[in-house]
Amino acid sequence: MRAAPSTFLPEKARSVWRLQAFFESLLVALFPIAYGVLIYFFDFPLWILYSLIGIYLIFVLITVIILPPIRWRRFTYDVLEGEVDIQFGVLIVRRQLIPMTRVQHVDTEQGPLLRRYKMADVTITTAATSHRIPTLSVEVADELRDRIARLAAVAYDE
Repeated sequence: MRAAPSTFLPEKARSVWRLQAFFESLLVALFPIAYGVLIYFFDFPLWILYSLIGIYLIFVLITVIILPPIRWRRFTYDVLEGEVDIQFGVLIVRRQLIPMTRVQHVDTEQGPLLRRYKMADVTITTAATSHRIPTLSVEVADELRDRIARLAAVAYDE
């Protein structure tokens, strides 16, 4: 059996993932807020509001504090001459081997949060789907994109 990929994401990825999860959790906060507004106008039970706030705090604890370090520890990748090997997942660990002959194009992407931290995602697109290596430093992402494109061109020519 082949060894697992050995390249980890930069440690700064955990901080970025925590911030992303925090901003996403603000959307979930709309449920307790909406229920609080309903309590103001109608005679709804107060214990439901406390339950919603408790559930929200547990949700934030799990998604912002607990999951990002686990996700970071479990995400590894390697770019080999003939394929890209990616392993990721928290509860269910997936491993993807992407043959260079199947690579159609490679992109780097930056949202506002990644741009702020000088990071980028690398997306590898095949005919069937796309695969992502998230939160790399911009320099590493650019080098990785160019290297995969070069290896895919060589593999395609053979």
